[in-house]
Amino acid sequence: MDFTLLIVIIFLALVFDYINGFHDAANSIATIVATKVLTPFQAVLWAAFFNFLAYWVFGFGVADTVAKTAHTSSIDLTVILAGVIAAIIWNIITWLKGIPSSSSHTLIGGFAGAAVAHGFSGVTDIEHAGFKIVNWFKAAKEGELLPSGVFIVILFIVLAPLLGMIISYFISLWLMYSSKKNIYPKIFTIILMLLVAWFLVSVMVNYEDIKKPRFESHFWSVVTEPHNIKWFLVAFIFYSLAIFNLLFSSFSTATAEKVLKKMQLLSSAAFSLGHGGNDSQKVMGIIAAAVAVFIKDNPNFNLSGFWLDLNVKLPSDSNGVHFDGIMPEWIPLTCYSVIALGTLSGGWKIVKTMGSKITKVTAFEGVVAESAGALTLFTTEHFKIPVSTTHTITGSIIGVGVTKRVSAVRWGVTVKLLWAWVLTIPVSAVLAALVYYFVNLF
Repeated sequence: MDFTLLIVIIFLALVFDYINGFHDAANSIATIVATKVLTPFQAVLWAAFFNFLAYWVFGFGVADTVAKTAHTSSIDLTVILAGVIAAIIWNIITWLKGIPSSSSHTLIGGFAGAAVAHGFSGVTDIEHAGFKIVNWFKAAKEGELLPSGVFIVILFIVLAPLLGMIISYFISLWLMYSSKKNIYPKIFTIILMLLVAWFLVSVMVNYEDIKKPRFESHFWSVVTEPHNIKWFLVAFIFYSLAIFNLLFSSFSTATAEKVLKKMQLLSSAAFSLGHGGNDSQKVMGIIAAAVAVFIKDNPNFNLSGFWLDLNVKLPSDSNGVHFDGIMPEWIPLTCYSVIALGTLSGGWKIVKTMGSKITKVTAFEGVVAESAGALTLFTTEHFKIPVSTTHTITGSIIGVGVTKRVSAVRWGVTVKLLWAWVLTIPVSAVLAALVYYFVNLF
């Protein structure tokens, strides 16, 4: 019975992954469709390809954070089942209403809500009973810069769009000043280029520090190391903007518009890559948590010997020794494939909200917003924080709108979005608790 339930949870998690794809497709294609750089069909193909490409770029840090939302030693598979069902329901409701809510927070809220319901009804372990069953806050370990836990995820409901807004605001100012025929913006850009080059060299992983080199060649092993690929992408985004800035003042308005539209292809691709890496990992985390709970209840079951290899083990620390964890290749490959298929299905109601209702978007705004959003996603993924791609791109669009004038942003629409963001976690939590109690009746 437990194994059947585990398979059902994995199936529903992939259903959520698919819904997440079309629910959040607007995040990476709204601006590129609004500026008519690509047709809607071309845009979803473009976004889906880079959603899938994220499989070769990102690790499993966010997956680990999601898997440890609740203490797996104190929950059962019904908790995870209820959390996933609640997340699917809320995602479908918000999609039908055209509300760009967070699939990430829906999943976290559902998982936490079902766990709390279990904590008050089925937990015999007093240490993790009631609200203690959820990992609300965990201090940063040695080598980590930020703490983890549900409170940190909630905090980034505000910080992720704020960070996207700040980055897009300053990129907008940087671009606008570079359009002037003046030597000072160019000097500033060259100084920034040198500083970024120094920073990138300092954060790259050397061959000696790579645990499992992909090639015998030192060069290709360093280039294809996932940690390094992320920073190469950050460098690519930044230097594309920097080179454009150096040439901006020599372009006519028509030429600048053409170049910006081509750059939108790059910025949209980068954001789609971040979206795939950030959101697919959450489903991996749910699958990992489900397997961990199953192993706890069935310690002698051979998950590797079955037709589907489910030998998943969460990262852990014991007696000062760190274990990186195990995840069979088919799980991330399937998660990235399914979210890409979901993106191919579109999500046109939310595209309309994101691409036109918040502020009028031109190629300039599109490049800035997508670049800022991608940089934010790469940063938060680096710190293993599951954030909302929806919140991030919305904040980035608002930031670029504010540079024109405050009234350029349609604040009435924005306030409605903020309410959806604030309500997503508690509504998903309550819904999951109700589903949990309903399932336990049978």
